[in-house]
Amino acid sequence: MLEREAAAAPLLDIDAIASACAGRDPAALFGAIDRYLQPLLGHTLCTVNRFDAQRIAVVRLYSSDPRSYPPGGSKDKAGMPWGRHVLLERRVYVGEGEAAIRASFDDHAAIAALGLNSVINVPVVMGDACLGTLNLLMPAERVTPAMVAAARLGAMLAVPGFLGLRAD
Repeated sequence: MLEREAAAAPLLDIDAIASACAGRDPAALFGAIDRYLQPLLGHTLCTVNRFDAQRIAVVRLYSSDPRSYPPGGSKDKAGMPWGRHVLLERRVYVGEGEAAIRASFDDHAAIAALGLNSVINVPVVMGDACLGTLNLLMPAERVTPAMVAAARLGAMLAVPGFLGLRAD
């Protein structure tokens, strides 16, 4: 029984996410998801981006490091393999090590300067539409299947934020 309780321990700290879902501030929800996932992933940068399907671009809605990656920043992803993979095909992207980050991100030097060596980008999907992405960057060079599963759960929890948390 103790093993089962220990395995479920990360699930017990869900109250902040539940409270944020009851509110009307998407950034509060994204922040609660960031804090919830941090002990599971050990990430030091979390961003949440809205997908602009007409431009094939992303616009940052939330950042755990607003000085380095301020909300409102945008990046064009048209014609880029990462954009096709994550935004159009709605598949998780895992980048491990400096070479993978350099190959996928124009801002790889800024990422390296923050000491980040791996990334999990998860499309936030509802129905057949990609609403945006949850992006988690870690100092660790390797990403485990459990880390990917936790990131995918975080993306699912982010859906209400993209819907505006309307409680009309």
